[in-house]
Amino acid sequence: MSKIPPTNETRWYQLSSEETLEAQKSRESGLSANEAHQRLMEHGPNQLPARAGKNALMRFLAHFNDVLIYVLLAAAVLTAVMGHWVDTAVIIGVAVINAMIGFVQESNAEKSLKSIENMLSASAQVLRNDTLVTVDASTLVPGDVVVLRAGDRIPADIRLLEAHNLRIEEAILTGESIAVTKQTAAIDDEVMIGDRYNLVFSGTTISAGSGKGVVIATGADTELGKINHMMADIKQHRTPLLVQMDKLGKAIFAIILAMMAALFVFMLLLRDMPMGELLLSLIGLAVAAVPEGLPAIISIILSLGVQAMAGKKAIIRKLPTVETLGAMTVVCSDKTGTLTMNEMTVKAVILADKNFRVEGNSYQPTGNILAEHDDVVIDATQNAVLSHFLRVIDLCNESTVFKDEQGHWGITGGPTGGALKVLAGKVSLPPQPCAQLDKIPFDSEWKYMATLHQIGAATNLLMTGAPDVLMKHCRYQLSENGIEPLNIAHWEAEIARYAREGLRMVAAASRKVDARQTLSHEALGVEMVFVGIAGMMDPPRPEAVTAIAECHQAGIRVKMITGDHQETAMAIGRMLGIGDGSRALTGYALEHMDDEQLADAAQQYDIFARTSPEHKLRLVKALQSRNEIVGMTGDGVNDAPALKQADVGIAMGIKGTEVTKEAADMVLTDDNFATIANAVKEGRRVYDNLKKTILFIMPTNLAQGLLIIIAMLMGNLLPLTPVQILWMNMATSATLSFGLAFEAAEKNAMRRPPRNARQHVMDGYAVWRVAFVGTLIAISAFALEAWLQPRGYSAEFIRTVLLQTLVTAQWAYMLNCRKTDGFSLTAGVLRNRGIWLVTGVLVLLQAAIIYLPLMNRLFGTTPLPVLFWIVPLLVAAMVFIIVEIEKPLTRKWRKA
Repeated sequence: MSKIPPTNETRWYQLSSEETLEAQKSRESGLSANEAHQRLMEHGPNQLPARAGKNALMRFLAHFNDVLIYVLLAAAVLTAVMGHWVDTAVIIGVAVINAMIGFVQESNAEKSLKSIENMLSASAQVLRNDTLVTVDASTLVPGDVVVLRAGDRIPADIRLLEAHNLRIEEAILTGESIAVTKQTAAIDDEVMIGDRYNLVFSGTTISAGSGKGVVIATGADTELGKINHMMADIKQHRTPLLVQMDKLGKAIFAIILAMMAALFVFMLLLRDMPMGELLLSLIGLAVAAVPEGLPAIISIILSLGVQAMAGKKAIIRKLPTVETLGAMTVVCSDKTGTLTMNEMTVKAVILADKNFRVEGNSYQPTGNILAEHDDVVIDATQNAVLSHFLRVIDLCNESTVFKDEQGHWGITGGPTGGALKVLAGKVSLPPQPCAQLDKIPFDSEWKYMATLHQIGAATNLLMTGAPDVLMKHCRYQLSENGIEPLNIAHWEAEIARYAREGLRMVAAASRKVDARQTLSHEALGVEMVFVGIAGMMDPPRPEAVTAIAECHQAGIRVKMITGDHQETAMAIGRMLGIGDGSRALTGYALEHMDDEQLADAAQQYDIFARTSPEHKLRLVKALQSRNEIVGMTGDGVNDAPALKQADVGIAMGIKGTEVTKEAADMVLTDDNFATIANAVKEGRRVYDNLKKTILFIMPTNLAQGLLIIIAMLMGNLLPLTPVQILWMNMATSATLSFGLAFEAAEKNAMRRPPRNARQHVMDGYAVWRVAFVGTLIAISAFALEAWLQPRGYSAEFIRTVLLQTLVTAQWAYMLNCRKTDGFSLTAGVLRNRGIWLVTGVLVLLQAAIIYLPLMNRLFGTTPLPVLFWIVPLLVAAMVFIIVEIEKPLTRKWRKA
């Protein structure tokens, strides 16, 4: 026996049952109560470590941690010191509103770890001194002997001592869509988690059978605990948009600081401006240059994107994800249910003389049977061998096919039996009186099912199961010439050929027996007649094939990461258009690569098979290390760490676990890869509209700043007060930006490569556009102010006219921003209801600030005659025309 003491690195699957018990200092009769208590004190409870959530107040205050908000708060302090309380209240109000918007839109505090805790079993049946007792699962300790029954949730990681037809649903850990059959023998080779057939893992469930095993890991040491630890260690990463906004904010802050310092020195030394007036002017400059409304506008546009995606079956949990989708360069997708139907379907029938292809990709029992080589539809009822094969798989079967009230087809029972039942249902065989006399249910130990049926006047022994097992019971095969000796070489060659297509094989055999025959394993003998084989698979979703092609056209690589076997993964990859179908990297190979080797492999390979949760996480990190923006899909707990690490984590809404959904940024309500392609298009639309919005807002801030600088240098009155500037930036800018948010996607949105997410949103042309338009609006407003001042108008009147002019010029420039390349007044402007809605709201807001006495007092405005609504419109028209002329003149520069 082994004398190796247990460690976290012990390969328990390589030890025998006896060696495991000895290593754990246990025995088949279980621990004593005293031993269990001592080990509980040593190892702690069988629970996952808790992590404190974020304090709500601190999360709210974090939204003030922005350099531009610092500028506003400093302005608020200075206006308060100077006694300008209205200005102080408005400035603070703007800062608080921005923080509130960010706080409300922020995703809920992390629930992922709590969701994993909820997956742990509540109780367990253990042997204590050879007595079966039920204990709280949290009190389990290494060395406890646990009794397992169908329907139980596994309470800890366990090395099996006994397994009786034990089948475990491990999809949450491995991604394997089919229940795994367990056994007790030691495994000599090094294998990945999905192939450790003598271990069962905490959080998985028993679908059939029973067993007994010794606990080898509890709490944080379990595979589920390792996933919990991986998730806790993953740091929240900022999306490309937030990173760019930070850079933009810091650049604006540096420019504002430089301007204010230069003006302070110039005005104090050369113009001898009174300190109070100088400070008020500098505060006006700071408020003018800060785009206060930008965070709120970005949140609004992202929120609209969220609503649009919800209508397309994609639920966004974290606002910036909307924009990040458009920057994705790689999508890593799970296979089962996302790229495939998750409905096992027979695609081929292999007989002794002929092979057939089968149409249909779901549980709906419709579809033709075609001759393999010439695709001619055949009448199965005219082929005696095929008819007999279909009758055998129909009768020797425990599954059923049904159609629900909504018209959807489904199965009860196992997916393999269901696929055979659907195949039989595609052909209307001549009715025959049939009666089941006896049966041997499918057992993973025997790998077959057998029934005794009365078919007409004859008694028939029928079998379905693994081809290699059935061949051991067969001496003959059924051909068009009747019963003849079994040709094992033929069947093995055909099995190998179809296996390369990713098909799983299920065979059928039969023979006529005496009416007095009884059914038992021994009675099956070796005289059976091998009838044929059904080749089945979980077929690709037709819409996924189209969506993957669309992603490739958009410059996005699609990678398939699955727990399935290598041959199956490559076959599905070929059908979907992922990779070349001839190469796949296995989890075993991945396990033995360092980070640099893996980064190279992650870019070279598109298909990854037999992967573990840690492998998926490492793959995402490897791609990110090569500056890829990574999307990752998943449905099981095994996917959660990778989803949390990815730039866009995408969970399945139908079959996804709560853990996965909480770790994800986006949830697909239809579990369909095609929805991801639609979301990418929406993400690109949102980013384009965000960039248009930034190009729209920034020139106005520059124009306001330039007006104040010119006024200070020339010794004129301040053209706008700080509160009037805030009105423009928060009320009118936000209103007009809302119109750009409704712009439709550009025609080439999915025919261009992903944008460089690490390139600044303010590229060379954007800086030019801001400078050009900002200067144009400032000069227009300054010329109007210069025309008004000698005519004896009051300061309030001039400021009101300038405010109206700047707002109207903003409205005209908003129309310019609809199209960055091409004339803006297209038919699309009529279809964009948002533009006309915000235009109406803008007119009402401006009428309120100009004509309501309360607003006049708060904002220092005065009523205007109709003429001074027309003059600003003429200025706005001039701005619109000049900007439209600029577009074709700078087209070559933009493209370069």
